[in-house]
Amino acid sequence: MTDGFLVVDKAPGMTSHDVVAVARKALGTRKVGHAGTLDPMATGVLVLGFGNGTRLLQYITDGDKSYTATIILGAATVTDDREGEVLSESNASHINDDQIKTGLAKMIGEIAQRPSSVSAVKVDGERAYDRVRAGEVFELAARTITISALDILEIRHLGARIEIDIDVTCSAGTFIRAIARDLGSDLKVGGHLSALRRTRVAGFPISQAISFADLKAQVFSPLALADVARATFQVRELGLDEVQELSFGRPLQANATDLIFAALSPDDRLIALLKNESGKAKPIAVFAAAN
Repeated sequence: MTDGFLVVDKAPGMTSHDVVAVARKALGTRKVGHAGTLDPMATGVLVLGFGNGTRLLQYITDGDKSYTATIILGAATVTDDREGEVLSESNASHINDDQIKTGLAKMIGEIAQRPSSVSAVKVDGERAYDRVRAGEVFELAARTITISALDILEIRHLGARIEIDIDVTCSAGTFIRAIARDLGSDLKVGGHLSALRRTRVAGFPISQAISFADLKAQVFSPLALADVARATFQVRELGLDEVQELSFGRPLQANATDLIFAALSPDDRLIALLKNESGKAKPIAVFAAAN
């Protein structure tokens, strides 16, 4: 398969680019990209597109995501996670469960969230984490994100510190480390993440992922473009005449709604992505151009 997708369970201690580099070797192509960066500390779902699959990655990146994480109350760090230098420490033993529940409940819904300074967000053309590592101190501007679910799985009171396991479903652009930081700030004891695992990206759950070891050993079956398209978009089944028209980049009769539709051929190939414009369904990306 020259075009498709792999869902990898990223191991700790490596960057998303490290996974892409191994995938390029395993797949025998340089044309590999990923949907949504995971920090080296984080594990879990990393969606890789290769060949023409890279052209669908932007739509998958824009989808919602789910995570499990562990918050530590009682210390703030420069990176908002366990890998950063400790900025302050406090005794959190006086914080009770109701205060934690109230603090986290405030974050559910559409909120303004300030990304962690050590993030992949670009500032004047440079990644924020590169500027922090070079010694700069700054805060990124807040952005509007949506946390649709934030469930507390367990709260553990461990002397001066508290551990909180959470399960989060959120929009693209949400920083789970910022949830820990902001809860610690709200409770005036400091907070950071000690563990982070992404369990779903859009229509790709962790149950679909292969291990990094299997990726390296080339033990996998890639997902076809048509299967990914079905999991990501509304589907429009094409007739043979419509396949020909789209292969030349010509518009079709309007879709049923103004959402993006995946146009699939009778033999289950992804032909194009269609969006309504001026009363017609026009191709915004063609995957089976006429010869």
